[in-house]
Amino acid sequence: MYALLFRLVLARFDPEFAHHAGMVVVRVLGVPPFSWAATALTRPDGAEEVQALGLTFPTPFGIAAGFDKNAVGVRGLSALGFGHVEVGTITAVPQPGNPKPRLFRLIPDRAVVNRMGFNNAGAEAAEKRLWKLRRRRPAAVIGVNIGKSRVVAVEDATADYVASAVRLAPLADYLAINVSSPNTPGLRGLQAVETLAPLLRAVKAAAGATPLLVKIAPDLPDEEVTAIAELAVAEGLDGLIATNTTISREGLITDPVKVAAAGEGGLSGAPLKERSLAVLRLVRAAVPAEFCVISVGGVETGAEVRERLDAGATLVQGYTAFLYRGPLWARQIRAGLRAR
Repeated sequence: MYALLFRLVLARFDPEFAHHAGMVVVRVLGVPPFSWAATALTRPDGAEEVQALGLTFPTPFGIAAGFDKNAVGVRGLSALGFGHVEVGTITAVPQPGNPKPRLFRLIPDRAVVNRMGFNNAGAEAAEKRLWKLRRRRPAAVIGVNIGKSRVVAVEDATADYVASAVRLAPLADYLAINVSSPNTPGLRGLQAVETLAPLLRAVKAAAGATPLLVKIAPDLPDEEVTAIAELAVAEGLDGLIATNTTISREGLITDPVKVAAAGEGGLSGAPLKERSLAVLRLVRAAVPAEFCVISVGGVETGAEVRERLDAGATLVQGYTAFLYRGPLWARQIRAGLRAR
């Protein structure tokens, strides 16, 4: 039913408008009695629980950063069956993001190109929303993803990340450092080990007891993936998220004219599946068994989530397939995991 609705109606709308409309529905589903009805369809049976980062995740499958940039839909996403919600990316300074249009569907590839540019209301606004969430906790674990403010020079990035961490770490179940988005100039350069090490050290000190993870790009050479994984362990981080979106356009079946028209930005969705899985295996081989590895990129079915778990993922995230699968996507994933 949803697939037909998407093809006949939703695909005709501007992708960013459709996302905002969907977020309105998600927010409504976080409020009783709608949340009661949604939760009745998705309530876990306890068999799916995962212990990681000193936390109990009701299911290993969660929603990746980028969907709920401002921590406004956590309750609704929890009611829809996601085991964790990673909000953000949040920056210390509020920012509108890149000029529109900045979000494009590649429907034949079940993919999306985005160059949103960390559009968000800033750390202070997120802090207030997270305080409210703390008063009435949703079932889902809440992760907070932080990034560099665009107005801040790359050489001043560490202080900018620390400012966000000081505000948000006390309210987060875990904190994720985003140094891998392709849509903020100079950001991916922070993944170089010699630059990343002092950044991780400073943010870890600011985060205190809150578990800290770093999110990396899929476009790194294999040896750099391994080096960052080893650095994360050496610096005492609690985990790593693999991967962000890709700048590659290889292997797409969408009309090349349409791909070119979408322009620059990060590609997410099904085309990222193979590389994301390969990076997961590289990371898992380089870190201890207890180190948390969150795999994200290209998963759409319960079988694909199970493949990531079997390959060593502690937890799995998705985002793009939500667009193509609809509001019961997390429920479908969990049904597939139970069937297996």
